[in-house]
Formats: sequence, structure tokens, C-alpha cells
Amino acid sequence: MDFHVLIPARLESSRLKNKMLLDLQGVPLVIRTAQQALKSVAKQVCIATDNEQIAALAQAHNIKHVLTRNHETGTDRLAEAAQILGLPTDAIIVNVQGDEPLIDPELINAVAQQLHGSQANMATAAAPIEQRAQLFNPNTVKVVCDFKQQALYFSRAPIPWERNDDDTHNWSQAVSDLDQPAPAQALHHIGIYAYRNAFLQRFPTLAPGTLERLESLEQLRALEHGEVIRVHHWHKAPTLGIDTAKDLAQVRNLLAQKNTSNS
Repeated sequence: MDFHVLIPARLESSRLKNKMLLDLQGVPLVIRTAQQALKSVAKQVCIATDNEQIAALAQAHNIKHVLTRNHETGTDRLAEAAQILGLPTDAIIVNVQGDEPLIDPELINAVAQQLHGSQANMATAAAPIEQRAQLFNPNTVKVVCDFKQQALYFSRAPIPWERNDDDTHNWSQAVSDLDQPAPAQALHHIGIYAYRNAFLQRFPTLAPGTLERLESLEQLRALEHGEVIRVHHWHKAPTLGIDTAKDLAQVRNLLAQKNTSNS
């Protein structure tokens, strides 16, 4: 299986200052993520950044990197990075977010595999939602799929909705019982993507759609323009990314526990 991992990384972060440089057991966050990605079977792993400090860290840790222009989205940055690397139009590129230091290398492989032998230009992943509180959490993006494991829609709302004869009561009851199990069909979208390079180069030229603006979900642009997104159903709970100080503390604790058990 032939694919490339690109990791978009910018220094600025609205909730955690200089997030990509945060220390995790002596290793910067973005480097931890790249080291996890290197455990996949990717042909290469490369950090794409517009920041000289991140580039210097990558070089110091022998991680391939490219310097890009400043971009509004990670997808735009990936498209330029693929151009700089001279990747062919049929190359499969996996976008791994720089704040995912615990990402499972097998998940990276599985998402890339979705585009091998498929006509789709884009792929991602999802895992079962266990608790109703997660279903109602707008920070947990949900996805519903067809019988071919292709995305029908992504939303921050609780989808699919399990309707009964008294829908008003059903809604109020669900909200009051957030500790109850979620419907078996509910899927938590995992923010990892694979693209064919030809589509990745075209994606930034597509006009954002109404649904993308409403939900603030960039992947909806592909659906609104008629593209197919294959969804790998992942059998494990999504690993913890780092968006907040609480996330950072949890990941540091998990890594400390792992180091203790390995010593």
C-alpha cells in the first residue's frame, strides 16, 4: 500500500498558546504526532508548516518537513505541501492533525486503504458513540453512512435521530438522560482524512457551501459538490487530541503511565 502522510502544523492556537511546541515527556507535541505516524506503513511522513521554529524542531528530530505559505486551512496547506514535494496526481495523501500525539498507526493505514481499489477521492473514519451525552455534544461531530460505507452527512447535531410516536417527549427525555447509551447506529467522526492528490489540489478551488458554513465543517464542502467520502468504521474509541489545557493534562498523564509501565 503506497501513501504519504502530511501533517499540517501552525504555531498559533486560539485555546493553547504555541500548542505544537508543548512538551510531552520531553518531546514537542507535533514531533510526537509525527513519530506515531512513522509507525504506519506510509511511504513518507512530512510536517507542513509556515513556522521556522516548527521547521527547526522537525529538522532536529530528523522529521521531513516543508515550509509553506500561511494558509487559512490545513487542507490548503496540504495542497501546497504536495506541490512542493512533487507528489503525482494519483498519490494518496493522509492528513494527520498535528495535535494527535496518540493516533493509532493502524488507523492511518486503514483510512489510506479506503482509497485503494475505490473510485472515491476522499476517505475518513468513524467510531461508535457509546453515551448519549457524546451524541448531544456539538464538539463531537457525527456522521451517517449508506450501505456502501459512504458518508451521507456530517453534523454537530445528534444524528441519526431515533424517533417515536411522541417526538417532543422523546427529545426532552433524551436530553434529561444523557448518561444513557446512544443509539447503536450513532457514529463519532474521527478527524483524519485521505485524499487523492488530484482532488486535494482541486479542493481549495471549490466554493464553500451553505451547509459547510452552517455546521463549520469543511468536509461538507466535498459532499455539497457531489464527491464521495468513504468512511472506515474504526473498532476503537478515538484517541485524545489536544485542544484544551485539560486535554494536555490527560495526555501527559497517559504518557507518564505508559512510561512507568514500560520501565
